[in-house]
Amino acid sequence: MGDTAAKFLTDSEEKVFDRDHRRIINFNMGRYHTSVARGTARLANIEAAKRKGHVIKWRVMENLDKFLPEFEANFQRRGGKVIWANDVHEAQQEILAILQRIGAKRIVKSKTMATEEIHLNEFLQENNIESLETDLGEYIVQLLGQKPYHIVTPAMHLSKEDIAKLFHEKFGTPIDSTPEQLTAKARELLREKYLQADAGITGANFLIADSGSIAVSENEGNTRLTTTFPKVHIAVVGIEKIIPTIADLDLFWPMLATHGTGQNLTVYNTILTGPRQPTETDGPEEMYVILLDNGRTDLLAQKDQRQGLYCIRCGACLNACPVYQNVGGYTYSTTYSGPIGSVITPHMRGMEEFKHLSYASSLCGRCTEVCPVKIDIHKMLLLNRRDAVKEGVVSKPEQWGWTAWKKAMMSRKLTDFFGGKVKNFMLRTFFKKSWGKYRAMPEVAEKSFAQRWKEEQESPDKDK
Repeated sequence: MGDTAAKFLTDSEEKVFDRDHRRIINFNMGRYHTSVARGTARLANIEAAKRKGHVIKWRVMENLDKFLPEFEANFQRRGGKVIWANDVHEAQQEILAILQRIGAKRIVKSKTMATEEIHLNEFLQENNIESLETDLGEYIVQLLGQKPYHIVTPAMHLSKEDIAKLFHEKFGTPIDSTPEQLTAKARELLREKYLQADAGITGANFLIADSGSIAVSENEGNTRLTTTFPKVHIAVVGIEKIIPTIADLDLFWPMLATHGTGQNLTVYNTILTGPRQPTETDGPEEMYVILLDNGRTDLLAQKDQRQGLYCIRCGACLNACPVYQNVGGYTYSTTYSGPIGSVITPHMRGMEEFKHLSYASSLCGRCTEVCPVKIDIHKMLLLNRRDAVKEGVVSKPEQWGWTAWKKAMMSRKLTDFFGGKVKNFMLRTFFKKSWGKYRAMPEVAEKSFAQRWKEEQESPDKDK
């Protein structure tokens, strides 16, 4: 077992018995489920919308080599610049080169999981550049020195009392401040930062090939300020975020909003196509889009699992997953947690180190059911398990155990060779520690069903 897997088991055990964590998550998840049920009920034919989204993303992934250059050409035509980054190091260095060229000392960021993926805040801090999160949830976890807990709701694991205590300690606000008062204080603190920032960094929900645009959805307006006030705007976006046409937003914006937060549409939906033009009054003087690979083409090469790249980062599968709801987001030790993170992380960061995530699932299929683009998530988890075996990254005892089990199950004679007493002894001896710590171990009957059936058929009393 690798260090990451061992840490996952340790952290999971701690979280599932943390009553306060469970109380907060159950409360926040309950509100989410109510909102999403109300939001999705407004869609006339949600299954048809999901199928359409699935087909569009399938078409994109099968033709990624055509859509990405199309986006690049159209974006550059409007004065924007596209940079291709193969991995974390390249993305970091390209961003640093831009910021050093303009002499940037401080930047503002809107919520973006891609920059979390490349550890941008820590990297900029090491290079003496202040990086400030402007999304309220991200701002809160940054103050705490934490990472986002959830793809959509970074501070889902915190109660309003936790946040009030944090603001009281950091800024001297009343310990009993309401959420509205806390939001007002954050707005007061952040507004001045936009005016002082040398650059703004965002992600993007979608890259639009035919117009060369990026589309960003948000609920707080901080992204618009981040992309408007600073003279330089840098967008860090995974290559899988591409969609063919601007008309496709008619489908993806509502599906993202309803499955992410239960809204018809998020409050602010912005389309950005390059830097400020001569006839425009606001916007950045320079705009860059960094197209991030970082293992995505490795996943694209997996024909069976490339569906993982269809994800639009709505977070629905996390909220539906019974495992995520109990162990929380931090136990996964990866940027993308929950079911979809368990699918893509082993391919993006290494099967040997992260194969255990594909086993952290009950395979109930709820994640697949709620996915707005119909990714067959629980099947992908099974395929990851298959690949782990094929690549030989499972332990020798596990290989021997499953080989013996398969051999026994393929032969009724071998299955029935030992009676119930021996089987129960083996369960207690070899599986009690790993399987029975929090479970009642099964009791195997002395005789198997096949043995009892055979005896019944041979019984002289059968015909009576």
